[in-house]
Amino acid sequence: MAFESLSDKLQNIFKSLRGKGRLSEADVKAALKEVKMALLEADVNFKVVKNFVNTVQERAVGQDVLNSLTPGQMVIKIVNEEMTKLLGETTVELDLRPTNEITVFMMCGLQGAGKTTTVAKLAGKLKSKGRKPLLVACDIYRPAAIEQLQINGDKQGVSVFSMGDKHKPVNIAKAAMEHAAKNNYNVVILDTAGRLHIDEAMMEELQEIKSNITVHQTILVVDAMTGQDAVNVSEMFHEKLSIDGVILTKLDGDTRGGAALSIRAVTGRPILYIGMGEKLSDLEQFYPDRMASRILGMGDILTLIDKAQADFDETKARDLEKKIKKADFDFNDWLDQMQQVKKMGGITDILGMIPGMGKQLKGVEVDENALLKPEAIIKSMTKAERANPDLLNISRKKRIAAGAGVDISEVNGLVKQLDQTKKMMKQFSGMMGKGGKGNKFKMPFGL
Repeated sequence: MAFESLSDKLQNIFKSLRGKGRLSEADVKAALKEVKMALLEADVNFKVVKNFVNTVQERAVGQDVLNSLTPGQMVIKIVNEEMTKLLGETTVELDLRPTNEITVFMMCGLQGAGKTTTVAKLAGKLKSKGRKPLLVACDIYRPAAIEQLQINGDKQGVSVFSMGDKHKPVNIAKAAMEHAAKNNYNVVILDTAGRLHIDEAMMEELQEIKSNITVHQTILVVDAMTGQDAVNVSEMFHEKLSIDGVILTKLDGDTRGGAALSIRAVTGRPILYIGMGEKLSDLEQFYPDRMASRILGMGDILTLIDKAQADFDETKARDLEKKIKKADFDFNDWLDQMQQVKKMGGITDILGMIPGMGKQLKGVEVDENALLKPEAIIKSMTKAERANPDLLNISRKKRIAAGAGVDISEVNGLVKQLDQTKKMMKQFSGMMGKGGKGNKFKMPFGL
């Protein structure tokens, strides 16, 4: 999980602060020395760490803090505020032209950062906002790069412009602009070639593209798992190309978090999005305050709500609410809810966004495949059996168990669980009705 090690260390430091009724200046300095070590071990740029700790210390040793009733909490509040500033303080949106004009994004980065996949993810985001994007295959060097872009474009329902690998990238970009103008595309995203390391030829190619077509924003894609190297790469790209923003990929992996905490401070350019998984939907808007909360182990309930609202069908939610009130939902509804939950990501990630849950999950093995068996059992039922569980006699249950590859006891357990859930929801149905007309969005009963 992203930031797990850093988050654990910071929470332990803050726990020692909360345990004291009063704090001295020495207490604060000792705690911040540990914060400094934790940040350096997380691969945060040493200059960034130095400035961050000095700023926090200057604010935290003031008499208004040390003499407050809860000085420990005040220090944590200051750390949270300064970390939010470090990450950028405000959310930065993509700079889009009016819908009757073409906005051009040039995506760049080193090979292996996940640039081509990110290009498709970004196109999907823009399409969902009503834009008509065109992906342009300008990577003529990496084997299968063009094919990968076309496959991902198809999955997103987004067109891809390609001229193969025999033309110069600048000529492909120019031809793509003509194609976009003729076919009413209003966003052009250039997937440019990366290298294993920064070299002059790559930079000249990118500069040539920018010299020949109007690029509205140059966006750098960097691998968060490379730590300090990601910051160095960002700095060098910005020096050569004047980047407008950064997308951090692989933030769901075993990353120490240093890149996210350093890039804005070092380059002065905002983090626009973060990649949180391999699925084409796993691209999140970057919110500095929410990321600071994640790093400090305070959860991220707002992102959880955003994910739920994006992935859950409101019409289905209303239909389900009616069924719950009547306690007549069935295995079809249950299967639908399980599939909706899976869209939101891993169970561990979802629980980790709930304030206080991250620490409770420490050392606890969460079975990410917990939904697979129930799903297999339900899919082994006929439509009639899903709609009417009362049909499930012994022979039917044996057939279902065989089809799902489970023991009949697990089928019985699932049927019993549905029955218990229906009884529980019948008890709570009155409470759900008190939500008021303004409560448009309903969380699924599975959460």
